[in-house]
Amino acid sequence: MAMSPPPLLPGALALLVATAPVTAQRAPAAAPVAATAAPLPYAFHADLVLAAPVIADVVVHSAARIKGAEAAGVAPGATRFYVTVDVRALIRAPGTLPARVDYLVDVPSGPDGRVPKLRDARLLLFARPAPTGADQLQLVSSQAQLDWSPERDALVRRITREVLAADAPARVTGVGSAFHVPGSLPGEGETQIFLQTADARPVSLSVLRRPGEEPRWAVALSEIVDEAAAPPARDTLLWYRLACFLPATLPEASTASLADADAAQAREDYRFVLTRLGDCGARARF
Repeated sequence: MAMSPPPLLPGALALLVATAPVTAQRAPAAAPVAATAAPLPYAFHADLVLAAPVIADVVVHSAARIKGAEAAGVAPGATRFYVTVDVRALIRAPGTLPARVDYLVDVPSGPDGRVPKLRDARLLLFARPAPTGADQLQLVSSQAQLDWSPERDALVRRITREVLAADAPARVTGVGSAFHVPGSLPGEGETQIFLQTADARPVSLSVLRRPGEEPRWAVALSEIVDEAAAPPARDTLLWYRLACFLPATLPEASTASLADADAAQAREDYRFVLTRLGDCGARARF
């Protein structure tokens, strides 16, 4: 007998949560996933982790198609589903969740035009509490339902630990003043560029040039740049804060007080830092 989802408010994308008063620590048996999505870039997952107060490892119990008025706004080639999942584990949450959770999701068709099979799939969900009730959730993005894999699970857990750490790097919001001090030898000098952050914590970039040597650069998270300062490792939260949010060019206001030659060198050193950071990679859609 075909399952019919409960009626929804017209146009609402609330993610309905079952009311069974048990926590998400119960781990129901899960069928293996037939296929796992290829790993996605660090920045894509960091976008979702930062946007999602609730991150859960789940297995799909059932999925019913939503049609008619309640499927309004679904993109061409996609199908809206009312999905019921069993929560295997909470990676992040402000509290407990019921062990069985319902939500809505729009699923694009595959290359062959068929709607992917959801039942028994193991997924990672990125969600938030819905404004319609304390027991309701909604996905934070159209891409916030991801196929589970050991690699993806490990990456999401690592990013979550980085985000929640007491010393997590500040969110970069812009570039402040830049300074360049020429050395006593041709080609020698040091540039320091101060960044603006959401909570006013100090972050600065420094580039040191010496004749005959490869330029060295570092990022400092305090007022003083010391010998311990170094470039951030790729695919870390600090790298993400810089690679994904620094502007493509050094703002003119950053070098307004510098002589032309010093301003030109500061701009060159800023480009050097961006090159060393590398491309941010794919981002999540919101």
